Amino acid sequence: MDITEPSSSASQDAGPRDLDPRDWDAARAQAHRMLDDILDHVQHIREGPVWQPIPDEVRAAFDAPLPWEASDLADVHDEFKRLILPHAAGNPHPRFMGWVNGGGNVAGILADMLAAGLNANLGGRDHIPVDVEKQVIRWMAALFGFPEGSSGLFVTGTSLANMIAVLAARADALGQESRVEGVGDSGLVAYASTSAHSCIAKALDMAGLGSGSLRLIPVDGAGRIRTDALEQAIAGDRAAGLKPFLIVGTAGSVDIGAIDDLGALADIAQRDRLWLHVDGAFGALGKLSEELAPLFAGIERAQSIAFDFHKWGQAPYDAGFVLMRDEAKHRAAFATAAPYLQRHARGLAAGQPWLCDYGPDLSRGFRALKVWFAFKTYGAAAMGEAIANTCHVAQALARRVDEEPELERLAPVALNIVCFRYLGPDPDRLNAEIVTVLQESGLAAPSTTVLDGRLAIRAAIVNHRTRIEDIEILVRAVLRLGRDLSRSGVSA
Repeated sequence: MDITEPSSSASQDAGPRDLDPRDWDAARAQAHRMLDDILDHVQHIREGPVWQPIPDEVRAAFDAPLPWEASDLADVHDEFKRLILPHAAGNPHPRFMGWVNGGGNVAGILADMLAAGLNANLGGRDHIPVDVEKQVIRWMAALFGFPEGSSGLFVTGTSLANMIAVLAARADALGQESRVEGVGDSGLVAYASTSAHSCIAKALDMAGLGSGSLRLIPVDGAGRIRTDALEQAIAGDRAAGLKPFLIVGTAGSVDIGAIDDLGALADIAQRDRLWLHVDGAFGALGKLSEELAPLFAGIERAQSIAFDFHKWGQAPYDAGFVLMRDEAKHRAAFATAAPYLQRHARGLAAGQPWLCDYGPDLSRGFRALKVWFAFKTYGAAAMGEAIANTCHVAQALARRVDEEPELERLAPVALNIVCFRYLGPDPDRLNAEIVTVLQESGLAAPSTTVLDGRLAIRAAIVNHRTRIEDIEILVRAVLRLGRDLSRSGVSA
């Protein structure tokens, strides 16, 4: 049945003013200028500072009140170039080595633009953007050796992905009635290493179990969870009448990039009937590299995996992801019925189950498109090679540190993170100042961490643009600053 109505120019011009451009040609020309500017910024990112301190007058500009009157788009873009563009964190820069942030990619920039134009809500309904996300889910299930029919979901980041896994494991342990009645005095306890990310404890807190339900297990000299201590902790909790339900393995620890023995953890989880979840925030995508993939042996036996495409996957922020082995358990932990969310066999409300049945968000952006574009544009092999190269650069940095008598490496380099320091008086204060001066200079931006009570300069090589020349610049700058600051007595 054709029920469409003919349009008329009169009807299009009538009614209240909408927000579309009055001059589409002018808007299109300005859009091209904006795209050219941001591509120029990325193309020439190496030529500018990584980061620079924000002047008071720039911060003051953001104290302005809500604008009630219109401005020209070109004027707003000029304000962006003057106030925002020069003062971002700088993680696309090849010498951004602080924290674990990816560098982004051009395909992702363009895909985000296209996704914004579609303005798709991937909470549910029957539209092709949902199929794009489902295709990426199938790709990831195949990559990690999960069975056909496994489920997954794009989220903001691994913090939320870990939270979703904890909630699924909790529902599996307590039954679906816990979603109605709450957890009560469940006695549930979980296990992770002392090197686990702080978001694991936060997830247990938000799940109503309390952060105290997380047992932090000591690590070995390589930063991996000690499985003997884990088994003792599980046995002790069971003997005390508690209910072990979850082991969280780490694939790329936040401080030094350590990978737990995932095969051994899978054995323990299988024997003791526990849920094995792997927090692979940046490390899990090492599976894309033929060279690195063996390091993650056992990850295919996990019940769930969390990771970020915006780290080693180089997608623009944000693009977190959770992968679940058992789709039914995943859906059972989150699906909710409501009259306004009825699903039908035909029409736009078809296509069940909807993606909102697998997580907390009903309104969900089209995050999958930039990841889909990246795999289609660059290919998984090239993305894996870029990941492996960051590890090669990190190993080169480790060798440079080991060659310099004034520098000391503080941890083994399992993947792409190098922790070291300058040997001088009051080394904690000295190295903290070295990092601050480096950041403020715009030359490089490492961060700091504390290992065995010692402050370390932490260089995380995540950006696909980082080269050997960049780590050479970093080492020379650390040596120069260490000598100058030691002479000037800054560390005294």
